[in-house]
Amino acid sequence: MDTLKNFKNTLFIDIETSSGVSDFALLSDKMKEFWLRKAKNLINPANISLEEMYFEKAPLYAEFGKIIVVGMGFLFVNKQGEMALKVKTIALADEKTLLTEFIAFVNKTYKSRELTLVAHNGKEFDFPYLCRRMLINGLEIPKSLQLQGKKPWEIIHQDTMEMWKFGDRRSYTSLELLAELMGISGAKADLSGDQVNRVFYKENGLARINEYCLEDVIVVAQLYLRFHFLDLVAPENIVKL
Repeated sequence: MDTLKNFKNTLFIDIETSSGVSDFALLSDKMKEFWLRKAKNLINPANISLEEMYFEKAPLYAEFGKIIVVGMGFLFVNKQGEMALKVKTIALADEKTLLTEFIAFVNKTYKSRELTLVAHNGKEFDFPYLCRRMLINGLEIPKSLQLQGKKPWEIIHQDTMEMWKFGDRRSYTSLELLAELMGISGAKADLSGDQVNRVFYKENGLARINEYCLEDVIVVAQLYLRFHFLDLVAPENIVKL
């Protein structure tokens, strides 16, 4: 279990996001104007109106969306001396309270500045989205997430999608596809990212989204282990807090 020393300050994360409000009509006049400018340049294969695109696309952009779930996981050695994984989530409609809890958890649990965050597509989505929403909410960004002014080789966060690309920059590879290829169970099946906003606002389904996020964290951690040529954590050694 000496390998676990490498993961002591490693936190696996995943976030789920929604549009900032449930309908374009609820935006302020200025925000409506900013969205319409943005939406004009977005790919629109269904040829829907720019106003309708808000509900579909706003969750992808920190300027127009918000975080509703943060999932976290960390590896440890259990009493039997086996590799295990603890996972937990913070799921709240009140984003500022959610982010405040997440920041407090990170600052209390990982005092070292050398904390490594791991996520799938994290460098393009999760990490910058978290920082931007913290800034918008007037919250101090934890040192481990402060990337401004750092050179690329000074940023220790890792991205499982980037690891899979091996330098290839042509396409996006989903976490679900990699899980299937690597024989990792637990990838979410009854929900997809493009359904989260509808489930949140139309079905009041935050609990369902929370479970979806939790399973993603597990898969990210398992995939990360595979990339290090290590055995997967056995299902009985995964602890949901």
